[in-house]
Amino acid sequence: MAINKVGVLGCGLMGSGIAQVAATAGYPTIVKEVEDAFLKKGMASIDKSLSRFAEKGTITADQRTQIIERLKGTTKFEDLADCDIVIEAITENLGVKRETYAALDAVAKPGAIFASNTSSLVITEMMTATRRVDRFIGMHFFNPVPLMKLVEVVGTITTAPAVMDEAMKFASSLGKVPIRTTDRSGFIVNRLLVPYLLDAIRALEEGVGNVEDIDKGMKLGCGYPMGPFTLLDFVGLDTTYYIANIMFDEFREKRFAPPPLLKRLVLAGHNGKKSGRGFYDHSDPANPKPLY
Repeated sequence: MAINKVGVLGCGLMGSGIAQVAATAGYPTIVKEVEDAFLKKGMASIDKSLSRFAEKGTITADQRTQIIERLKGTTKFEDLADCDIVIEAITENLGVKRETYAALDAVAKPGAIFASNTSSLVITEMMTATRRVDRFIGMHFFNPVPLMKLVEVVGTITTAPAVMDEAMKFASSLGKVPIRTTDRSGFIVNRLLVPYLLDAIRALEEGVGNVEDIDKGMKLGCGYPMGPFTLLDFVGLDTTYYIANIMFDEFREKRFAPPPLLKRLVLAGHNGKKSGRGFYDHSDPANPKPLY
């Protein structure tokens, strides 16, 4: 069951980061995208990231070259046939993920482990699109992948214990700190983080405090590195809204229900830092101004 070769589905923000850390850890790594344009963009992002590490002295120029040489790109599922683990980091759409896994299952070797990087979707719903329910897990990396240490390793009711053990060992070999969790929407981190963020919005709606004061309160009162509204704008209001809806569908509890203000901001396209406007005005990135 030893993992010697890694496959990654998707070369976007998360997929490129996962491929980078796998290749950096010494694994031959193949990244699949749906078309060459996306693949080239993702590979360029990896190259840029590695160049920054080299400039800072984190890796040498020779190490950068060796990492790049361990990375291969493809648009064909067949090129993933001899991978020992394939980590999926494509769009957060259950239907697309199931179709992708069904296609991959037809070509991957029987012993390969499938892992989804989803942050909120139920692993079991993806797993049933394959014939390897005992070798299917979640491996939730955090953004930015090369810098963030945590990986949530998610087991289903049918995941073989040996597969979980191997995934934990593999995550550690990437220089990450893995934690075990079960297949409940949101896992550990989002299960605790999302209600906190939604409660901050409800507090704002109810007039408990304004954006700036609530952020200061949580930073200075609880020692958080950033307040909830700064974090919401950084993560993306649309992303939080999407995850919250998935979790509410799973648990049907009010704490997971998106507040009206969040819905209206997303509908208006005010998605935070990436759109220039959310709970803060980011037109001057060095000096964001609270809007509520």
